[in-house]
Amino acid sequence: MPDHMRSYLDFEKPVAELDSKVDELRMLAVTGSDINEEISRLEEKSAQALSDLYANLTPWQKTLVARHPQRPHLTDFIGGLITEFTPLAGDRKFGEDAALIGGFGRFHGESICVMGQEKGASTESRIKHNFGMARPEGYRKAVRLMEMAERFGIPVLSIVDSAGAYPGIGAEERGQAEAIARSTDACLALRVPNVAIITGEGMSGGAIAITTANRVLMLEHAIYSVISPEAASSILWRDGTKAQEAATSMKITAQDMLRFGVIDSILKEPPGGAHRDPQAMIAATGEAIAQAFSELRGLSPDAIRQQRRQKFLDIGRKLA
Repeated sequence: MPDHMRSYLDFEKPVAELDSKVDELRMLAVTGSDINEEISRLEEKSAQALSDLYANLTPWQKTLVARHPQRPHLTDFIGGLITEFTPLAGDRKFGEDAALIGGFGRFHGESICVMGQEKGASTESRIKHNFGMARPEGYRKAVRLMEMAERFGIPVLSIVDSAGAYPGIGAEERGQAEAIARSTDACLALRVPNVAIITGEGMSGGAIAITTANRVLMLEHAIYSVISPEAASSILWRDGTKAQEAATSMKITAQDMLRFGVIDSILKEPPGGAHRDPQAMIAATGEAIAQAFSELRGLSPDAIRQQRRQKFLDIGRKLA
């Protein structure tokens, strides 16, 4: 990603200052100044500062990285990993929900069902996709897709990135909680392999509804929780400004989730986060997905369902 298009988080200020100096020197170099050695020195210093910074991120800083608007989104992963993708629309009950995209395509030449939340990358697309917050019809569409996948023996892939299910009045009136519960149940009941990967935020039942899988993977700086740090802060302390404290106490990082046995593995991100090299992250994710499905190949439908059931029964009973 070109430096002039990159946005920096608050805690990345030291890196931003170094990159700004590099940009200034590059402009001087265009005029004929022989400063290539100085540019290389500053670039190395910036890269090292970035590496040191990301090696010791706090839970709150990871939350900010997980929410970075330039992280690869669902449509980026589909475009980079899935061929012949055909999206399906509607839940056959109420309508279409653009926040949750799903359909069928091919992954490494084999049929696959893909679904996930799309946050959008521009103001227009964010509004269109409701910032990745699905309504009941989105989760009912997910159930419809999973039922079709099982009928034809097609594995299911969920790519999760959402601040949570949409909490609006209309969504509640149409049965948001029931739709999430039925989607979670559909995941658990599948007799075909399903793999879920949390790429950014995995918040609340809105994420769990499609993340209840045989294999659950997380990007290194993604977060996974039943509630956002801001909401937890408001509930526990009646003070939304204590989100940083809440994030630390809640144990929401990928490293925490692996230790508790909630997820199966962590995907290392490029230096500075997935948003700094989306293509490399997408490629690495594809390899991890292929490995996860290969581990489930050969299992009978009953064994697939039992393995998934036992995986979730074991959460909380033993530490990974």
